[in-house]
Amino acid sequence: MKQALLEVRNLKVWYPVKGGILGRRVGWVKAVDDVSFTIEAGQTLGLVGESGCGKSSTGKAILGLAQISSGEILFDGEDITRLVKRNRTPYRKSVQMIFQDAYSSLNPRKRVLDIIAEPLRNFENLTKAEERKRVDELLSIVGLPATAAAKYPFEFSGGQRQRVGVARAIALKPKLIVADEPVSALDLSVQAQVLNYLKDIQEELGLAYLFVSHDLGVVKHMCEHLAIMHNSRFVEFGTREDIYENAQHIYTKRLIAAIPDVDPTKREENNARRKEVAIEFETNQERFYDESKPFDLKTISNTHKVALP
Repeated sequence: MKQALLEVRNLKVWYPVKGGILGRRVGWVKAVDDVSFTIEAGQTLGLVGESGCGKSSTGKAILGLAQISSGEILFDGEDITRLVKRNRTPYRKSVQMIFQDAYSSLNPRKRVLDIIAEPLRNFENLTKAEERKRVDELLSIVGLPATAAAKYPFEFSGGQRQRVGVARAIALKPKLIVADEPVSALDLSVQAQVLNYLKDIQEELGLAYLFVSHDLGVVKHMCEHLAIMHNSRFVEFGTREDIYENAQHIYTKRLIAAIPDVDPTKREENNARRKEVAIEFETNQERFYDESKPFDLKTISNTHKVALP
């Protein structure tokens, strides 16, 4: 059996709620509650859900940017749960992130040269000439001219800034990139451009992506496998065909029904489908939720799992 690049087992990220004069813990906010999945080398897994469902916390936990309450993370077969937060480890070099807000994730006081070269300076011992050559190569990969290295982030458009973030993320030739809503703040035409660059880079470098998004239309273009997340848990997991052609969970059906269709001749058909899904949600919630909490996943085919009682 082929070994997965990344395996997450029973991941939990719980934040304490404190109250009273002494600031004692009075409860928990369960951002991620018992989530498990695997990502193969070169594969893209889409993590989809509404704001606050826990998808970004899942990605940040994998990168060590959120405290893991319990669970295990295996990378290339090695348990790295305790290494996640340590700097300058091989794991930190192999897993990088593309942030949702490209502008706030780039230091406005640094030139693009220094932004992209920062991971190289942390992990590799390059001369100034080697470093500049590598930065120029990375800019070329994401479709920016070498002259961009001398500029500051505010001198670029939103799409160009996101490309700078992509160049920084691939600087160390990682095996896995966590892309946290990488195109949600961009115009539609620019979204398509950045997504195409991400796919081209994946083919060229053999990258795996954990693609975090709330947009099922974007995810359909990028991902072979999807995990639908709601209320801190997975409610459905399967291939692209499983999710889009045979969705079983009511939350997944609602997300798919919300995808806009530009064909005006299908307006009545789409409205009827949305009403049907809304009625199913109102009348059959007990089939999908146990006091608002999703059930555990159950296998319904070799590739398809659904949270059902």
